[in-house]
Amino acid sequence: MTNLPRYALALAALACLSAAAQVAPAPTPTETDSKDAKPGPTLNRVEVIGSSSDTDLRRTSTAAKITISKEDIERYGDSSVSEVLKRLPGVTTGGRPGRGGDVRMRGMGGGYTQLLVNGERMPPGFSLDNLPPDQVERIEVMRAPTAEYGARAVAGTINVVLKEALKKTLNEVRIGAGIEENRVSPNLSWTRNDKFGEGVAYTVTLSVNRSDNRDESDTRTRWYDLGSGLTVLNQHETGLSANTREAVHLNGRVQIFIAPGESLILMPFLMLSQGTSESQGQLDQLPGGAIAQPYARYATVGDGRFSSLRGNAQWQKNLGDGARVELRGGAGSGNFENHGSRQEYDSAGLLTRATDDKTSTKETGWSLTGKASQQLENEHSLVAGLELDNSVRKQTRTTLQNGLPILTEFGDDLSASSMRVATYIQDEWNPTKQISAYAGLRWEGIETRSDSDAYQVSNRSNVLTPLLHATWKPDEKSRDQWRSSLTRSYKAASLQELIARPAISQRFPTGSNEVGSPDRAGNPHLSPELARGFELAYEHYLDKGGLMSANFFYRRINDLIRNVVAQEDVSWSTDKRWVSRPQNVGNAIAQGIELEAKFRMDELWTDALPISLRTNVSFFDSRVEQVPGPNNRLEGQPKGTANFGADYKLRGLPLSMGASVNYTPGYDLQLSDIQSSTVGAKVVTDAFVVWFINPSAQLRLSANNLLPRDYLTTSSILNGSQRQDNESENPSKIRWGLRLELKL
Repeated sequence: MTNLPRYALALAALACLSAAAQVAPAPTPTETDSKDAKPGPTLNRVEVIGSSSDTDLRRTSTAAKITISKEDIERYGDSSVSEVLKRLPGVTTGGRPGRGGDVRMRGMGGGYTQLLVNGERMPPGFSLDNLPPDQVERIEVMRAPTAEYGARAVAGTINVVLKEALKKTLNEVRIGAGIEENRVSPNLSWTRNDKFGEGVAYTVTLSVNRSDNRDESDTRTRWYDLGSGLTVLNQHETGLSANTREAVHLNGRVQIFIAPGESLILMPFLMLSQGTSESQGQLDQLPGGAIAQPYARYATVGDGRFSSLRGNAQWQKNLGDGARVELRGGAGSGNFENHGSRQEYDSAGLLTRATDDKTSTKETGWSLTGKASQQLENEHSLVAGLELDNSVRKQTRTTLQNGLPILTEFGDDLSASSMRVATYIQDEWNPTKQISAYAGLRWEGIETRSDSDAYQVSNRSNVLTPLLHATWKPDEKSRDQWRSSLTRSYKAASLQELIARPAISQRFPTGSNEVGSPDRAGNPHLSPELARGFELAYEHYLDKGGLMSANFFYRRINDLIRNVVAQEDVSWSTDKRWVSRPQNVGNAIAQGIELEAKFRMDELWTDALPISLRTNVSFFDSRVEQVPGPNNRLEGQPKGTANFGADYKLRGLPLSMGASVNYTPGYDLQLSDIQSSTVGAKVVTDAFVVWFINPSAQLRLSANNLLPRDYLTTSSILNGSQRQDNESENPSKIRWGLRLELKL
């Protein structure tokens, strides 16, 4: 808690800013209209404050919820949903700039952030990186867990809501292309919203896209003898990879009005994709190193296919007297096939090793939920629910090295299943006009096991999570309010972390390997991570939909899971091997503050242009108690992130433009007593211009990662008297986008 004074100062600064905003009166609509009126044949200016309804939802929610509208999602022409999320308060993404990556709230990835699609956990093989924003209606961000959405949300929850049936008829087509280094990635989407008579409303969204990109890499590996100070190994590897991918997404929603207060909603979802990859690289090594040069050149080729089909049905009925019941069921399957081969050559150009890996995975699953709610006269809203879901993974994998199978003692077939049961009850009520309160209790149990003797997995866990949220308005008529939360949440081990089958080091496949290139294997005895959390937030809402807020969070995590590298006697080699396995290593603390302000400039300054500003700054801090400091932070968590964005609709011209800057500072990380890493700063600048051709057509030009810079990462390992350093430099590129949006 050493950084609490800094957080307190930031809270005080934001409170002073909000007080100043209250002193400066906002112009009335009449004053604004008269000021904007101009003589001559100009376009009529119509102001639509799109964030007001989203802001109202945020203001009235007892548990903290941020809603991102369709307009905000589409503003910058992003190619993936993860690129949209990076601009939100406290959200970061992994990987190089402009490439999306795993989504992290509060800088906490690896399962700490709960990702949902339409309120359900994402189906196997599904990634937000592969979901086009055209498929999304809105995004809901919940900073603290709730009983209804689940407690597997140590950092928070992101719920992506796909297109919904609307009340108005819509027939929209979007044709676009992304361009990166003269490589064109076309995309097409179609949305149709209509009714069949008076009792059926539907929405169909179809997206087709193709991505084509090329990435470069530059890695240096150096070993030092700490006693003599000499360099005992110096390697330099450069690589170039090209990846193409074609995908089709089909999302539908049919709402059938059976009777007054009763409806049935059908929600099918289909995703098909296939891709190819090619890469080649060269490894240069100075003579006299500690180990022989493993290869001088390599080449890889791969291809993969993925398909996912899921259908959900939701029936809901009002029973009268404030009672309501809802049943929801879903079933689906996903199939993934991947084939990759790698050839390695020596300095004379002779083939020294060839590997061939084929994997076929099929996952099936079903879910069933029931929820009953009762609205009572004394401002209580009671909700109780039961959830069941089951998933089964069947996998066949064949790995050949120089034409011969390896890891035969583990077998090629995997069959594993996971069963989850959860029940919850929550009560939301308003004791007074100034206080809103929420209390919830959720129990959740998960059982994961395999049917194969070769993959020993038998793991059971259950967690009881009490949850409390409250909102307080100091003045009934004030636009200020305070939020607080006391929660318990958890993170369960994934199937991949539990399965014990090893993945052999590509650099040292036989004999003994090195600590910097370990084999990888799972651990079937992992316990879930448990976290106790506290939130405190201040919010000030402006007259025209703007807001300013500060949110402090604290998490105390027990049984932290982290990959640990150690030398082991293994069954797949007669020599001892370095192996990286996940372990419950101890306890950790994570804390931070998130500051946010979004408003239109003329809300604060009467004579200012109506430029919309969106800015947020977050500070993160964490400490793993069992790892020596300094920099013993949670893995992947930066020290903060910042966003600044502005957009403006020109007066008298059919143009709208805007830009945003996303900044994540670099940081050092101590993973264990022998492992450390450094991640470089990441800056992503985006911009857009929209030309409103007519009420039914507009053209959007976007530039993502407008000022590209290299993404730098390093890792270090101490092994006795030797230190190994790896430095990777990954260039990033500008991506241009052009899209024509038509309403037919």
